[in-house]
Order: sequence, then structure tokens, then C-alpha cells
Amino acid sequence: QVQLVESGGGLVQPGGSLRLSCTASGATWDVYATAWFRQAPGKEREGVASMSHSDGDTYYADSVQGRFTISRDNARNTVFLQMNSLKPEDTAVYYCATLSIPNVVAVTQLIPSAFDDWGQGTQVTVSS
Repeated sequence: QVQLVESGGGLVQPGGSLRLSCTASGATWDVYATAWFRQAPGKEREGVASMSHSDGDTYYADSVQGRFTISRDNARNTVFLQMNSLKPEDTAVYYCATLSIPNVVAVTQLIPSAFDDWGQGTQVTVSS
């Protein structure tokens, strides 16, 4: 099992930037992929970005493509989500999650139910 702790959320004006961090502990050697998801009030949880640990390939939701970047610091067991040009519709609780069993479809399609371990979430609010 992997324990995940997110940080870096907060209040930012439209057009601003934030960088979220997700630090893993526990069975980190067993992680196949890490992803970021978000959930806004009254909406379903949706995928934002993912990264395969074997080859470093990354995948993004259409709504964040070109604005968000997922990256990883192996030495610190930390995955980042750099969010630029933020919009009010990006407001949500952001979660990181890991997947231990190889599942290319889950990673490329950002399927929440396929991911095993989840962090507690960090609130991102984009408002003027």
C-alpha cells in the first residue's frame, strides 16, 4: 500500500499559477503510475493528468492540455502538477492517486476507479 499526501493548494486569481505536490511513502517501488484527479462540488471526480513510471509518458484531460504539466522527482518520491493560466472552472479538490497493477487504459483514459491508493486532497480555488 502507498500513502499519499498532497499539498500546494490555495486561492489564486484567474490567470494565475499553482504547483501541487504529492509525496508518496510505503510501497513506492510497486507504483505503475500516478495521476491527478479533481472533484468540484456537485460533480463527479474527473481525471486531470497521469504519468507512467516505467517510461515517463504523460497524459492530460483535454480541458487542461497546454496549461497543466505533471512531473516527477524520483529521489523525493514526489509527483508535481504545475497549473498555469488557471480558470474559475479549475476550482475543485485535487487528489493524487497511484496504480500498482499495469493498466494502460486506466492511465491513458484517467479512470478513477482503477487507481488503488488516494491522498486526502487539496483545495484549489480560482477566483477574483
